Amino acid sequence: MDIRWSTPECYRAKLVTILALLFRELYPKHCVLVVEFTGFNAIIGVITYMEATNMTTSVANYNLALAPIDNLSSYTQVVHNTPLLTAEEEYDLATRLQQNGDVEAAQRLVLSHLRFVNRIAKGYSGYGLPVADLVQEGNIGLMKAVKRFDPTKGVRLVSFAVHWIRAEIHEYVIRNWRIVKIATTKAQRKLFFNLRSAKKRLGWLNQEEVEAVAEDLGVTPDNVMEMERRLASPDASFDLPADADEEDNHFSPAAYLTGPENSDPSLLLEQSDFSDNQQKKLVNALATLDDRSRDIVSQRWLNDEGKSTLHTLADQYQVSAERIRQIENNAMKKLKSVMA
Repeated sequence: MDIRWSTPECYRAKLVTILALLFRELYPKHCVLVVEFTGFNAIIGVITYMEATNMTTSVANYNLALAPIDNLSSYTQVVHNTPLLTAEEEYDLATRLQQNGDVEAAQRLVLSHLRFVNRIAKGYSGYGLPVADLVQEGNIGLMKAVKRFDPTKGVRLVSFAVHWIRAEIHEYVIRNWRIVKIATTKAQRKLFFNLRSAKKRLGWLNQEEVEAVAEDLGVTPDNVMEMERRLASPDASFDLPADADEEDNHFSPAAYLTGPENSDPSLLLEQSDFSDNQQKKLVNALATLDDRSRDIVSQRWLNDEGKSTLHTLADQYQVSAERIRQIENNAMKKLKSVMA
């Protein structure tokens, strides 16, 4: 999908930007959204490309009066001025969209329900995220709902779309509430959005309250306590900022969190160099042995498939097991003297 703006005044039309996102989901291919401004009026034209005939057909033109949209209040005013649909109009538009892929019908369905998205999004303002972003995510959920809405089920679009709107907002909140994603499993997501409202007082939950919350939400007490710890722990930088007071350095996690014993880079380099050196010495020492001694030592101590027994080697060289042991001992003494 391609979006073309005919004048530099497009920054005033944030609503039209949202419409572009909505139509991108509904018709991701072969669709161009053309917007022309005349004062504060935006004329939106949607053009689809017909692959079979290589022809372009204008399928929708919609005149939308826009006030200067500089903040969320102005956007709210615009969407609340958009008329609602009656049940009959909604059924007719949804049928046209489902059967014929009517873009104008989808456009009217989306525009008439933007006010509901705005109302739902404001209910999540307590998470500290920009309400405008919540509204945009909710609009994407509305777009998905319009695409999947079946008017023959006897349910109004707003009732069907609530699930999709909330799902998109929930996903956005979880992704952006913390730097590190705080909820991944189904139980954690349920607790993230319900634990704070379930707490009847400030402070940590006692065991009785933990069990009550777990029973109400259908999760385990361990999940409740884990999520409570996550919600109570803010994000912390591993290293303090460059302008931080040196006296506060002991509060930095880098000052008191230690890694494994062998995680020091200097020690790792030292161990690597020592191992390489010992490997070279062993190769040179093995070269000083005769073929039989070198083969016996290799099969006894350097065989990846397993250590050969004295009797197996005795049968191979047609000598006694005691003689194999003597050859092995003499070879090991020679190796130690060369590598010393």
